[in-house]
Amino acid sequence: MTIPFRALVRKDLQLFFVDRRALLMSFAIPIVIGSFFGYVLGGSGDPAGQSKISVLAVDRDRSAISSEIVKRLSAEQALDVKPSTPAEAREAVRKGTATVAVIIPPNFGQDAGNAFFGPRQKPEIGVLFDPSHAAERSMVAGMLAGDVMQAVSKEMFTGQTGREIVKDSLAQVEQSGGLPQEDKKPLEDLLRSVDRWNRQSDSADGAVSRGLTMPYTTREEAVTARQNVQYNGYAHAFSGMVVQFVLFLGIDVGIGLLQQRQRGLWKRFRAAPLSRGVLLGSRAVSAAILAFVVVQVNFLFARLVFGVRVEGSMLGFLGVSAAFAVMTAGLGMLVAALGKTPEATRGLSILVTLIVVMLGGAWIPMFLFPQWLQKLTVVAPTRWAMQGLEAMTWRGLGLEAALAPIAALLLFAALFGALAVARFRWEAEG
Repeated sequence: MTIPFRALVRKDLQLFFVDRRALLMSFAIPIVIGSFFGYVLGGSGDPAGQSKISVLAVDRDRSAISSEIVKRLSAEQALDVKPSTPAEAREAVRKGTATVAVIIPPNFGQDAGNAFFGPRQKPEIGVLFDPSHAAERSMVAGMLAGDVMQAVSKEMFTGQTGREIVKDSLAQVEQSGGLPQEDKKPLEDLLRSVDRWNRQSDSADGAVSRGLTMPYTTREEAVTARQNVQYNGYAHAFSGMVVQFVLFLGIDVGIGLLQQRQRGLWKRFRAAPLSRGVLLGSRAVSAAILAFVVVQVNFLFARLVFGVRVEGSMLGFLGVSAAFAVMTAGLGMLVAALGKTPEATRGLSILVTLIVVMLGGAWIPMFLFPQWLQKLTVVAPTRWAMQGLEAMTWRGLGLEAALAPIAALLLFAALFGALAVARFRWEAEG
């Protein structure tokens, strides 16, 4: 039985490499889409090449404080700030051409200064945002809070508006009879101290306070395979696209078997005679070889063009690739065993594959999923494939990190293969 088995495997490989559509779907399309997603997800990690959050700033106050807020927002490296009007800003956010719009109302500087030293009504800054960019909105809100605090405190301690507000607030506190004495005395001391600070600043050769600032700084470090190695977004993108299109290859293998059965070729194979083990086994081996080759070619392209490296165990990477290829072959056999007609089976198989790919984190990061859904994805083989490929590439983990994904993928392969053999039918159902 060895010669027929080898002949069937060789035949499948030859047919694949002469099929232009198969070559396009398995090699060219995942490379193109993986390149695109990698670029969108940050590419090789160079901050200069990363996109900025589009922010429109509407300054309806035109005071020293509001101008300082806009100036500080514009200096944020992660933001692309442009001036606008209220109507234009709202329309831009509605159309999706801007992510966030910050609207500073009239008299904001005066009202914010009054609220800085006393229990006055606080002015509101309007923030319009695209609901599909909630994360970006949170980033802008955090930056805005720091910039407003610095701008208001700077003006209150050294600016002309602040000096006038301090004197006015001090006079109101001294004349107020509604404040308890235990609150009035500390507030008077605070305002007098600020007034003295302002007078000293006038005689300090132009010394200028920068306002209140955060009492700490942060040192950010992206934790990757090795220290000082930048995260390469192309590694994740190519992992996701390879997983998706290799599974499509498995579907094509199963559909091809269904077409052979529909044409009566299985009856001829049976008359040869060939056992179902030889027929399915040869097809599974050829599919696994092709899937493994597709994975390696795609990552070779990513390595040569985008610098994607196997930072972890090369043996682990090859093991995950092989296990995923075997699982894909088992999936193809299951499609052939369960399907009735090629037409009906193809559409359903593609739908199921896309759902499984999405659940595996190939499109959307899994941390965005609800907790219950994150736990449910352990039954998706794509999750284990993505976990293994990423662990061996940009995460730079050792062979031990590949063992669980390999075991899970082989378990899925055995399950799919057993179901395929159990449901195998030589003839199509009438």
